[in-house]
Parts: sequence; structure tokens; C-alpha cells
Amino acid sequence: MKVIIIGGFLGSGKTTTLLKVGKYLNDKGEKIAIIVNEIGEIGVDGTTLDIEGVETREITNGCICCTLKIDMEQALDSLAEEYRPDTVIIEPTGVAFPRQIKEEIELMKIADMEFSPIINLIDGSRFDLEIEQIPKFIKTQIEDADILGINKIDVATDEQVSKVKALLQHYNTDAKILEFSAKENAGNFEELIETISGEGKQRDHSVKQNSIAESNVSSHAIEYAIETNDLEFKKGHELANDIVDSILSQFIQLNPDFIGHIKISMDLPETFLKISLTSSTNKPEIEIFERENVAKPKVRALAAVTNIRQDEVVKILENTIEETFNETGITLQRIQQHTDTKNIINLCDISI
Repeated sequence: MKVIIIGGFLGSGKTTTLLKVGKYLNDKGEKIAIIVNEIGEIGVDGTTLDIEGVETREITNGCICCTLKIDMEQALDSLAEEYRPDTVIIEPTGVAFPRQIKEEIELMKIADMEFSPIINLIDGSRFDLEIEQIPKFIKTQIEDADILGINKIDVATDEQVSKVKALLQHYNTDAKILEFSAKENAGNFEELIETISGEGKQRDHSVKQNSIAESNVSSHAIEYAIETNDLEFKKGHELANDIVDSILSQFIQLNPDFIGHIKISMDLPETFLKISLTSSTNKPEIEIFERENVAKPKVRALAAVTNIRQDEVVKILENTIEETFNETGITLQRIQQHTDTKNIINLCDISI
């Protein structure tokens, strides 16, 4: 069983990349399983994986390079015994150190396991903000990698990509550097997939660090049931846009250069809508999927951002959603919430 670890800071494009890699390997006839660990997640990306044809199970409690070591071992053991995949793709939370995850898995002594090179993705359009706000954290992620992927070249300028490449070469002289857009399958993306088939490098064990503390990220996630079955797509889209715009404006007042992730998703009749934003300077990305009619519409939200106090993140996220819906006369019923280091792992049988 081969293990592929795809790391990178929040919003670097890990989920898009793993779906493309998983589809490629699946089309080649390989049996694929995916483990996704996202900070504070309440099914926002899990639903996207499900929409794409991926069967998803969730395990909550912590971070796979910290408190979820036992859960990770149980997950890998059960996958090896019950599902017997050829390849397991692991997407750790954006505030994890991939090399520590690999080392923890190696200690599990799971039979017939080998590792592909560790991949770490970098958002080419906002790397200057990352290295300015959390230099030690980003430097460690870069040093962990065997392959450094400069992602999102479809939105980054040539000047930005050249600057990022020079800094990556400075911090990690041994890693292979590839430039691509996972979303567009452009640049060196096919070369990335081909390189994955190789073997990971053997290194001395790293000094253990608390990745969440190093990241300076505060996070909160919450889920509500929408108490109406008549919310049309156009109105839902408008509400989601208003919520993201308002959260963005309030976060900018507290940290004009924040990076991280803001995600809003809605289960609407016959439609799944997701809007995500990865920094104070990026534009929101919108994904829309047709789906079978849902029994109960829901709205889910996640904010995980740098250098804003935890209580402010919680207050802004919850108040903005509730006040925006209240103004329309639509009632919300809170379902669940996860704050700070609550995480989710999705175990997926990929069939895309």
C-alpha cells in the first residue's frame, strides 16, 4: 500500500489536487482511498468529495500530527485489512507539518507500506503574505517536502511565480519544484502525477513541533439547518455572497493581510453551493453542483485565519450568518459547531 501525503497551508489547493490525482490513479485501475483532515471542518469539503462521487466517513477529535495519532493508525489498519487499497492519499490540515505525519505513520509498523515523495503545495498568488505573517511555519512546511508545487499559476503573475520559485530554492535546495494549476490541469501538473509514482526520501527524524501553535491560526466552524424548503438557488447564492463579503470586511479591519480560509456552503433544493476565500486580497471562488433534492437545506461555514483572536473569529462567523438570514425572515436552527483544534478526517472510497 503506497501512501501519498499532499501538504500545504490553508487554501493552497490541496483538495482540488488530491481529487485530480485520485481520479488519474483510479482511471489507471488502482484502488484508491483518501484521508482528509481539515481544521474545524464541518463537512464543507466532505460534501464536495461526496458530490464528486466519493463515499465519505468522518472521524472527529483533533489533528493527525497531534491528537489523532491513534485514529490515524486505526484508519490505516482498517483500510489495509478491509478495503486493501493500492494507494492512500492523505490531505492533512493546512496547519500540519507533513513530515511529522509521515514519521508518525512509519512508527505504526503497518505491513507492506511505502511512501511517495512528500508533496507540499504553495499558493503562488499569495506566498508573500504567508512568508511575511508566519515565516517559521511556512519555512518548516517547505523544508518537509520532497516535491514543492507552486499552484494556482492561472491566477498568479509570472513575476510572483518567479519570486516564489527563488525563495523555495533558497529554503529547500533538494526538492523538485513544479509550477502548475491543479484546477486547470495546466503547467507541470501531469509531471507532478508522474513524479508521485517514485519513492520518498529517507531522512533523519525531525524535531517535533506544535504545528497549530506555530501557525497563528484561529478557527471556528458551524452548521445550521435552514428552516424553509423554498430557498431558491438565486437567493441562496446572494445570501452566501453577502455573508462572505461581510466576514471579509470585518476580518480586514482586524488584520488587513490575513491568510487562511473562509468557506461557506449551502445544501439547497437540487443544488450544492460552495464559496471559498483564501486571503484578504484574493477573490472568492464559487463552485456549484447539481444534486438530488435534499430533505433539509443547510448552511455550513468555516473560518481559519491568521493573527485574529479566537473570540473575534467565533463572534464574526456566527453573528454574520445569523444576522444575514434574520434580515430575510428565514429562520436558522444551529446543528453543531467545532472551534479551534477540532478536526475531521474523511475516509473515502474514491470512485470518480
